[in-house]
Amino acid sequence: MYLTFFGLNEKPFSITPDPRYLFLSERHAEAMAHLLYGINEAGGFIQLTGEVGTGKTTIVRSLLAQAPENAEIALILNPRMTPPEFLLTLCEELGIGVPDSAERSLKDLVDILNDYLLRAHAAGRRVVLVVDEAQNLAPEVLEQVRLLTNLETNTRKLLQIILIGQPELRELLARNELRQLAQRITGRYHLDPLSEPETAAYVRHRLRVAGATSEIFGRFALREIHRISGGVPRVINVICDRALLGGYSLDCHRITATLVRQAGSEVFGRRFPARWVPWAASLAAALALSAAGVALWRFGPGWLASAAPSPSQVRPAHAAPRIIAHDAPPLPAAARSPAPTAPETLPALLVKYAGDTTPDAAFGRLFHLWGLRYAPGGGDPCAQASRYGLVCLKERGSLGQLRLFNRPAILRLADAAGNSHQVVLTRLGKSRATLDLGHSVHRVGIGELSDDWLGDYVMLWRPAADPVKILSAGMSGADVLWLRQSLQKLEGVTASQPANDVYDSGLTQLVRRFQRTHRLTVDGIAGIETQVALSGALPAPDTPSLTSAAHGS
Repeated sequence: MYLTFFGLNEKPFSITPDPRYLFLSERHAEAMAHLLYGINEAGGFIQLTGEVGTGKTTIVRSLLAQAPENAEIALILNPRMTPPEFLLTLCEELGIGVPDSAERSLKDLVDILNDYLLRAHAAGRRVVLVVDEAQNLAPEVLEQVRLLTNLETNTRKLLQIILIGQPELRELLARNELRQLAQRITGRYHLDPLSEPETAAYVRHRLRVAGATSEIFGRFALREIHRISGGVPRVINVICDRALLGGYSLDCHRITATLVRQAGSEVFGRRFPARWVPWAASLAAALALSAAGVALWRFGPGWLASAAPSPSQVRPAHAAPRIIAHDAPPLPAAARSPAPTAPETLPALLVKYAGDTTPDAAFGRLFHLWGLRYAPGGGDPCAQASRYGLVCLKERGSLGQLRLFNRPAILRLADAAGNSHQVVLTRLGKSRATLDLGHSVHRVGIGELSDDWLGDYVMLWRPAADPVKILSAGMSGADVLWLRQSLQKLEGVTASQPANDVYDSGLTQLVRRFQRTHRLTVDGIAGIETQVALSGALPAPDTPSLTSAAHGS
């Protein structure tokens, strides 16, 4: 969605373990060296642990890609199984045929495996077993794994075993009944989260691999990414991906610390204040206490005593109140200005008007803007729109995209509890947006709207032809004629002869120029987005518009 906007070739922050994106921090490089040592050298066990999301599986994938040619690697990803199932899975990973009669016999499976390992050793091949998520191994399976290291010749072990898991694996191997296995571990390594400089380098590395040619995340944004994620690569990926989507939604080519905090709030479901807020609050509290102390010291007990009335000053309850003269009489209560009240937040408004933010209610208001009648409960809203020659555009996009399309749209917002609400965006200015919530219309800041908008929207538009077609070179017809005339009108070109209804090279250039100007994919093909944007740039008199000079703020 945001790839073209940021000039990327692919999504840089996917959470799939792609070896191309492996970032070798100092700790990751040492871990990789330990694993490569385990493959190339004879020994017992190699243990690699790390918190969830620190990059263990990505290292495993990279290890497979860098394994020497003489190494055969059996990778077990889900070790929750019985000892016979574990041995059978190991045989399957190595491509060893197992007779049906031997599938449930531990002795037969070990004999078959030992015979294969001896032949591999004679051929100069190294056999390595890599167990991911090893903290899920049952104690009896771990004991069977230990027994596999007894398969050896006079000079070396026939099977090298690498156990990779979460910190619980260390606790598991520390059990007294597994001490024989723990004594055979020749290398232990633990992956820590990334430091703040490593986090910044990690983000930049992934962006470069994805094709970025400029700095997308600002310096303070990178600091916030580390603070919120704790340096855990998987969490960094999720936050960065959401921040890029937020930047795209706001038409911002540079990701700021504010956008990162908003992304963190969406990922974790709670607000993240700016770095300075906690210590500023502490400083304010300290200053307040200091001021109170100074006041008490300055006025002393005498001030406290003067504040309390003496017995002679206390009047009985029935005494008439003392009248104090003023230069002007006090205003009557009705004439006094009411105390200013804080405006309601958008999440609070969504909860307040929840009954008017249903899909049916929202479509009713959207149809009304087009001067049409909507039938609640009358079937698919888009099918109802098609009867009037309109087409639904359902997308997940940005405010910049909505501004380009220039049509009112139904936005899906979320309140503080995560409940979904459908509201109609009727105006979109530079800094504020107008939302129709049914019985009330509210203007909200763009930033506040972006905090609660999930990116989903539905828009109605009127195409040049029904059904809508993607227009490209070589095509002809009335819709191609509309495309040419619309582009010429937009550029102020007055045709000296009847317009051509053939999609030729000249029209391709016009389309490319329009796409480049409006930040669309520049391919010379008039797809749905190009046609909607062109329709929005030249709205008909009876067509509702999202932007106008009167609402430019």
